Amino acid sequence: MLADFSPFAIIATSLAGVKTIQKLDIENTEIWVPESLQELRGTRVYRESLKSHLANLWQYHRAFIFCLATGAVVRLIAPLLQNKSIDPAVVVVDESGKFSISLCSGHQGGGDNLARLIATQIPDCLPIIMGSANNLDLPGIDILGVPFGWNRGEGDWTGVSAVAACGGKIQVIQEVGSKLWQNHLPDSHPFDFDESNNSQGQIFITASSPLIPLPLSSSSLPSVYWHPKVLWVGIGCERGVSQKLISTAITEIFKQSSLSEAAIAGIATIDLKCDEVGLLEFCQHRNLLLLTYSAEVLQTVAVPNPSNAVESEVGTPSVAEAAALLAQKQDREEGHLIVPKQIFRLSGELGAVTVAVAQGKQEYIGSNGKILLVGMGPGSLLQMTPAARGAISVVDVVIGYGLYIDLITPILRPGQIIETLPISHERERANRAIELAEWGLNIAVVSSGDCGIYGMGGLVLEELKNRGWDGKVPEIQVFPGLTALQAAAARVGTPLMHDFCAISLSDLLTPWELIEKRLEAAALGDFVVALYNPRSQNRTQQLIIARDIFLKYRNRNTPVALVKSAYREDEQIILTTIEKLLPSSVNMLTTLLIGNQSTYMYENWMITPRGYSGFKNI
Repeated sequence: MLADFSPFAIIATSLAGVKTIQKLDIENTEIWVPESLQELRGTRVYRESLKSHLANLWQYHRAFIFCLATGAVVRLIAPLLQNKSIDPAVVVVDESGKFSISLCSGHQGGGDNLARLIATQIPDCLPIIMGSANNLDLPGIDILGVPFGWNRGEGDWTGVSAVAACGGKIQVIQEVGSKLWQNHLPDSHPFDFDESNNSQGQIFITASSPLIPLPLSSSSLPSVYWHPKVLWVGIGCERGVSQKLISTAITEIFKQSSLSEAAIAGIATIDLKCDEVGLLEFCQHRNLLLLTYSAEVLQTVAVPNPSNAVESEVGTPSVAEAAALLAQKQDREEGHLIVPKQIFRLSGELGAVTVAVAQGKQEYIGSNGKILLVGMGPGSLLQMTPAARGAISVVDVVIGYGLYIDLITPILRPGQIIETLPISHERERANRAIELAEWGLNIAVVSSGDCGIYGMGGLVLEELKNRGWDGKVPEIQVFPGLTALQAAAARVGTPLMHDFCAISLSDLLTPWELIEKRLEAAALGDFVVALYNPRSQNRTQQLIIARDIFLKYRNRNTPVALVKSAYREDEQIILTTIEKLLPSSVNMLTTLLIGNQSTYMYENWMITPRGYSGFKNI
């Protein structure tokens, strides 16, 4: 996950610092060290002063990780700092690896997330995030819309952030864009979503431009503007028009309509214009998506201002209006035309441009989403892998069963969207994750144990396959976790030292007849067996049947371990035998381990011999 901050530079000035930093997952990233450490593997040596070397690196990197004294880092970077909107993230890790400190560009540069991610990879490392938003469990005002691809507009960003830090009320006027961020705020949040006379600041979330240029007078409330990308600009033009003409046309028409160009999601036109130089240059300069449609598709769109002349020229009665309306349907929700077509000419420029603007109901994020399938282990944060912890700490959305979300609450960060769906709603969870990832958000779908063993991983991939997934978008990453059978085994000894298998007794997804066949085969084959989902309130007979099957093939004194909620606060462990197994002591949170013919108990430890005692080294 550190690769998301690439390119980044790592600097350490001592042997202890290098050893600490090397605990990070920094494949293909070298550590800069002074000449005195030039013999260390995986490092690069700077031979000038660190101050000069840092000045050379500064403008080419998105983030810096220092392993030296915080005061020294402050003095080194002070002359290089310009503005928090463009400065790279700076994180300081102490030589012993106890603290990961977000020092600079915590919000917009991602320093806070980087510090959290580093802390997940160094054992017992504590992330130090000192921003007021983090302390209030709030998303930063200046990064509020980043997950949704919103563009920052004008405003007194420091002033509005200060209001939140001081506990003041901030009025939110949201006209467009997703309101998901509103659903996951702490109870004590400062945002006022109704008209209020008691607010000390304002946030406008809109496609419009400020009616009065900002900053306002000193007597006005500090205000900021976020612009979700909901506007699709349809373009029709004569051959050979310049980038200047297109740019001027859009600027003038947006000004007349009080619209913000920062809210533009993309440009749409007829496919005949796919090689129009001026149009291509404009889109490249503004980093805008260009969509093109055939005349046959465009002519199917009902528009307010069709033209016979245009139809005779290109085969469709509308280009600008029809293309804008088609483009806004990218979000699958019907929008509307807010600026009918206008023909624009400019003195000194050849040709003319026709512009129309449609507004979609959902913003265009402009990035490919990811789904991270995360196994969270048995439930204790100490049993989660650093990679799993890191994955959860950086995503936009976390989706899972409510109990699992509760267990990982300490590593969730302010501003994350948390969605819980009850047990038996696994398919809904999978489809919700896919929906949000296809939109452009990064999602973590969490499962207890391992996500690929009776977890959500397989279901997500199945649902993607059913949608015709190309295997690439959305991107899938899998983060394995400590399985329930491993956790249960670790709590009672070494019952899995020989061949074993796992069988779920839940017949919600598997016919009971098939489960019985598998139980018979496992019992006959003398496998150590882990039973998942052994008993629920409505499913009480299956465990009794399973016990009877094993009694047919195993000694009645064969050891059995019942481990409920392994590594959690309410953990319970019962050691018994097949004959004495009491189904009433089992529930859905219990994992059963049934030994094979060689398994035995010794001083309350369950042991399955591997056979080493009879092995001869030839």
